[in-house]
Amino acid sequence: MNSLPPERRGVGAGMSATFQNSAMVLSIGIFFTLIILGLSASLPAALGHGLTAQGVSPADAARLAALPPVSIMFAALLGYNPIGTLLGPAVSKLPASHAAYLTGHAFFPALIAAPFQQGLDIAFDFAIAACLVAAVASLLRGRRYVHEEHGPARAARAAQPRELVSP
Repeated sequence: MNSLPPERRGVGAGMSATFQNSAMVLSIGIFFTLIILGLSASLPAALGHGLTAQGVSPADAARLAALPPVSIMFAALLGYNPIGTLLGPAVSKLPASHAAYLTGHAFFPALIAAPFQQGLDIAFDFAIAACLVAAVASLLRGRRYVHEEHGPARAARAAQPRELVSP
């Protein structure tokens, strides 16, 4: 705020806060989009392979693998295993041990770990690139400027006589 005259620093602080709040919302949207892009690249293959390895029919596995990765990501963030709900009656056709493993606490997190890691890698790579761009922009902005509180204009105003007003 030192680069602004004292009477404008409140406006500058308000603009700075507005830009920071807008950037936070925008960054959340960008990062979730990048994570979903990473998920969509590798999740269908991992889901199809993992389900068929547990005895799910290839048709049901392909149907689940074709679902949008957004729902699977939010299920993971909420700590919910959607496999039992998504398979529906196909779970009852599986052996009890396979059905219990698919709907338990180990299968779903292990299945989405690698695709989710790929999405995080993409998001963090973008964050590194954005930080490097910001660092270069900061280096190019020039020297630090501090607004003089007692510069020539303020000294001229201070030299003018003031009228006294009596109560």
